[in-house]
Amino acid sequence: MPVISVPYAFNEDELYVDLRSIFGHSLFLKCEGFNFAGSIKLKAATEMVEAAERDGVLTPESILVESSSGNLGVALSMIAASKGYRFLCVTDSRGNLSTRMMMEALGSEVHMIAGQEANGGFLGARIAYVRALCASDDRYVWLSQYTNPSNWKAHYRTTAPEIARQFPRLDVLFVGAGTTGTLMGCARYFREWHRPVRIVAVDSVGSVSFGGPPGRRMIPGLGMSMRPPLLDEAYVDEVIRVEEADTIRTCHRLARRGFLFGGSTGTVVSGATDWLAGHDARDLTAVAVGPDLGERYLDTIYQTNWLKDLYGEEVLDSDDVAAGSWASSPAPPTRWGGSLDLQTGDHHGNQHHQFHDRKT
Repeated sequence: MPVISVPYAFNEDELYVDLRSIFGHSLFLKCEGFNFAGSIKLKAATEMVEAAERDGVLTPESILVESSSGNLGVALSMIAASKGYRFLCVTDSRGNLSTRMMMEALGSEVHMIAGQEANGGFLGARIAYVRALCASDDRYVWLSQYTNPSNWKAHYRTTAPEIARQFPRLDVLFVGAGTTGTLMGCARYFREWHRPVRIVAVDSVGSVSFGGPPGRRMIPGLGMSMRPPLLDEAYVDEVIRVEEADTIRTCHRLARRGFLFGGSTGTVVSGATDWLAGHDARDLTAVAVGPDLGERYLDTIYQTNWLKDLYGEEVLDSDDVAAGSWASSPAPPTRWGGSLDLQTGDHHGNQHHQFHDRKT
């Protein structure tokens, strides 16, 4: 029986759901939402805070500040409350109401950005606000999940070894791409492993992380409106992009079987099952990382009026949700190019073309 004295000391790291009976493919979903922060972001938040403490960056007078669409903000709110730090989360209107209320209940301040950058994303505006805060008062400490190596090191140290212990014959791993901390930590670990593991990144349509045009994204979590500075394409074998409508249908299909997962998990599962459907996966051991649970999406993904207003009446077609037979197919695997300037928020030089396999 675990006995803890601080909330970030507990995380369930050995729970998997076998999705074969729901989707018809052998796929093990690693459930990362069973901790007091409710998502995989607890790992990165803990690692970044503790690294800043070791380096002497964080002091009792410090004010933590971070840009987050939701889950990292909750994790940092919980850690800040436990350790006695003040915390300000800079978010935007896509964030779920329940997430903002949770951060405020934990004693954090939440600032919502209303304006968007030119390409339709909020990230540049959020970063600009954080930078202005830090310039105005040296008590502010920005952990910068987008550039902080402790983000990916957390998953190199925890998430990937956890999967390796349970699946010593792992063949393919599906990981969602947001800041790419989870993706890079897992990919680096398995590059050094005793057998080749195919690393498949799952991104949202409209994200520019791996190239391609920016587009509207209403579900917070995965995807970026700028190229993630932590991303190194050399560690990624393939990229799958998922339409938000498919994310929603996957979430509802899981819910119809009693599993209430969040938008990021729905995206990863949708991409993974599409990939498995297009490959001879009978003898493959496949694992997908599920970052979040569904309670924080009750007023969005699981709210009928919200869905129909944004995606149309057909988004929850009953046959599609029940059988998973929606017509859309994943975009061709692509690779990205370009760079992110966190000083200006500019995104440079995106081009996309076929992603070549790197393993034989």
